[in-house]
Amino acid sequence: MLGLRTTIYRVTDLVEAKAWYTKAFEVKPYFDELFYVGFNIGGYELGLLPDEGANINGENVLSYWGVEDIQKTYQHLLELGATTHEEPNNVGGELMVATVKDPWKNIIGIIYNPYFKLP
Repeated sequence: MLGLRTTIYRVTDLVEAKAWYTKAFEVKPYFDELFYVGFNIGGYELGLLPDEGANINGENVLSYWGVEDIQKTYQHLLELGATTHEEPNNVGGELMVATVKDPWKNIIGIIYNPYFKLP
């Protein structure tokens, strides 16, 4: 295993999701087509895949995106319309994690991990 490369979220409205994720992650997509929207988030892929007919509950995907300030990022996502899934909490040492649900019920994990270093 080489580590996180891509996280895909299924969405029922690709246009609305693209706008929401552009604001949430504060980056514009590098790939923008009717069948897929891709964002480069610190060297990792966040993909939006349209799936209008699926019963989307979001509970089957959990990826954690690194952040520098977990409380600030958590609040930012809530202000954009995300809902709490798990409030920020300490999971050992300085590690903090939290999860929210986007408007399409996908879970977005965020993590503050000062020990993580890219190779």
